[in-house]
Amino acid sequence: MIAHRNLGLVAAGATLLAAAPLSAIFERWTWLVQAVIAVAAVAAAASLARLGRTPLWVQILAMVGGLTLALTWLFPSGSELLAVLPTPATFGHFAELLGNSVEDMRSHGVKVPDTDPLLFITVLGIGGVAVLVDVLCVGLRRPALAGLPMLAIYSVPVAVYVDSVPPVPFAIGAAGFLWLLVTDNVDRVRRFGRRFTGDGRDVDVWESSPLAAAGRRLAVVGLALAVLVPLAVPGMTAGLMTTLNSGPGSGIGPGFGGSPGRVDLFAALSGQLNQSQVTDLVTVTTTEEEPFYLRFGVADDLRTDGFRVRGPNGRRVTGDLPDPSGRSAPGIQRTRQRATVQVSRELNMPLLPVYAEPVSFAELGNNWFYDPNLQVVFSNRENSRGKEYSFDYVRSSYSPQALRRAQPLPADLPLRRQQTVTPDVPEVRALVEDLIRGARTEYDKVRAIYNYFSEDNGFSYRLSTEQGSSGEAILDFLENKVGYCQQYAAALAWMVRDAGIPARVAFGFTNGSRRSDDTLTLTNRNLHAWTEVYFDQIGWVPFDATPAYGVPGSTRSAWAPDVDAPEESTPQGGSADTPEETDPSAEAEQGPNQFEEGEDPGAAVGSDTPAAQTPVWPWLVAASVLTLLVLLAVPALRRLALRRRRGRPAPAVRAVDAPDADPSATGQPVVVVATDPDRARADAHAAWDELIDTLVDYRVGVDRTETPRATAERVARERLAAQTDAGSAVRLLGRAEERARYARDPLTGEPLPAALRTVRDALAGQADRRTRLVATMLPPSVLSRWRTAIADNSSRLVNSAGQVRRRLLRFSPRRLIASRAGR
Repeated sequence: MIAHRNLGLVAAGATLLAAAPLSAIFERWTWLVQAVIAVAAVAAAASLARLGRTPLWVQILAMVGGLTLALTWLFPSGSELLAVLPTPATFGHFAELLGNSVEDMRSHGVKVPDTDPLLFITVLGIGGVAVLVDVLCVGLRRPALAGLPMLAIYSVPVAVYVDSVPPVPFAIGAAGFLWLLVTDNVDRVRRFGRRFTGDGRDVDVWESSPLAAAGRRLAVVGLALAVLVPLAVPGMTAGLMTTLNSGPGSGIGPGFGGSPGRVDLFAALSGQLNQSQVTDLVTVTTTEEEPFYLRFGVADDLRTDGFRVRGPNGRRVTGDLPDPSGRSAPGIQRTRQRATVQVSRELNMPLLPVYAEPVSFAELGNNWFYDPNLQVVFSNRENSRGKEYSFDYVRSSYSPQALRRAQPLPADLPLRRQQTVTPDVPEVRALVEDLIRGARTEYDKVRAIYNYFSEDNGFSYRLSTEQGSSGEAILDFLENKVGYCQQYAAALAWMVRDAGIPARVAFGFTNGSRRSDDTLTLTNRNLHAWTEVYFDQIGWVPFDATPAYGVPGSTRSAWAPDVDAPEESTPQGGSADTPEETDPSAEAEQGPNQFEEGEDPGAAVGSDTPAAQTPVWPWLVAASVLTLLVLLAVPALRRLALRRRRGRPAPAVRAVDAPDADPSATGQPVVVVATDPDRARADAHAAWDELIDTLVDYRVGVDRTETPRATAERVARERLAAQTDAGSAVRLLGRAEERARYARDPLTGEPLPAALRTVRDALAGQADRRTRLVATMLPPSVLSRWRTAIADNSSRLVNSAGQVRRRLLRFSPRRLIASRAGR
């Protein structure tokens, strides 16, 4: 029992080490502390059960009970008895946590915060793996099989991590598995005491046999290769989800590349938004007569595969927030407004929709934070589903003259260094230089690029994009000039950055339909993306380059008017200050009922509208399924090939002189055609081998020590007694093999292939459906032959490694010196 207790503790420790890859998913280490508690409870329950020498099923129940007590204490519902005894309400709380974990997985990208649903499902999974590992290692003494549930833990970060999976946690988990194997090996050796080798050198318990030692060394080498090879080979560092989401439009980017960012803003809407029907997501009541867009997220990290989202960081919304209303300048108007937002149950994400520049919140607790740089409200423990809150915000409007007075940012300013970095695409940079040539101010440069996305230049709004051939998605968009909001917003931000001006992409809602009580209803068709540009001493200013006719509830401003409107006059870059332009938002805004054919696909999560490229993952799934089917069919094809080769003996004849024939009667030599004895023996051996394989396939016992006649008589008596033809056929095969082995002349002229078919049909008719299916798809004779071949090759490999090791150990440079000295 002491050995079992030690092995159980090692199994618990190996489970925790195998969970090390989960550190790549969580932001903090709360999951590890809770997992240690759960695994300790499982190990303690198993040890107590084994003290009473209980059967295995009792030990399993004890471990499940210990895990349940740990989960009850870690995730209480408030109705527990003595804090650890669960009640029906506790299990209802567990079911709610499981349901919410699905929503949290949609709402968060790696690294995920410490939310109760995600922590619960993680601790539950690790605890379940601990139970399986303990049963396999201690109860069934099959430690090698314990690697399967431990591997299941590692598959989680492999499946969801958008970048490369860190190698160190994998090495830690693999070390735990090797530790488990070594401990089991030592335990088995100690049962039989210390062993000795032939040369008198005692073998320590850590070296039970040369085969085990070689196996451990091969395992260590395999682990090192598994960790180092992916780091050295290009193209082996991408996560699985990065590969599957590599199509345009994946993630939050503009479709330029496709690798999603650390947090996919639209992942929170996955499975909830259906483009085929209108779904109310948010209702807003505001004191502002014509508000701008309600926003909830920002992407400002531009890489070669598109815009990504950086994790927000800020202060609690219950504290003092920045108030820009005190900063006034000519041409800039700031008014304080108040809004009340009610989020429906269909919208679930860790971000709250707010208007830009909020200054105070009500009805929100300490779990919500505000990032003044990104201007987003976020939480690590709550979500927006069903939230209702009020807040004050500052609405800023700018005149073109005020924006023209903004000076370029200093080159060494961190904001400019970070927000003007762009991938090296010379064609885009050349286009930007051509557009801004002659523009003297930052605003004129932005307007020159903004005006480029007009109908006069061939740009149009469409739900789907066209395939390009440049290899760069942004070049394809700028060449085809067809796209939707995310592409327009990201292309404008990219080009503004190429002009040396900070820019980013914002996500939110356009204005929806207005009720009689001045309440705006925002639906899935109002989801939208636009560009924000930073001006010195002013801040982030919105620009929406998407054609207004394609966006329900679109709003335009004096500094960024509708470039497709015929009556709009745009000031030139070098013109003097003119009277402030009026806000044409009243003419630009349109109702959602006018856009049956032109809905914004920024909300088209889960829609069937084709993207710029066909997704790759269906082809990958089809190829994987086809490969799996081919691999499953290999044993059956191998068995069929053997059967055809054995059942069709090639005709082999030889000509001999007839001893009694008179050649003078016909004038020619007389010969007689006879069967070649060597060929007859080969046919008999092939037929007998086929019979043995058939018996193995249909689960008929085969004794290799029996003679062919004894085997044939036993099969005929025990399995084919009711079928005379089959019994005669198996006796014929046994007689043919016996003659081929022991007689001077083999049996010739007998229909051995027909006899084989008769025996096979008789055995198949007696077998059940499962046996026939296994004999056809996964023939045991073929699998047994392969296992034997693998064992033989492994033994030869171990022997070769041992010989190399002995030669290396016996090698001494002194022998070379001695041999040279003798010369």
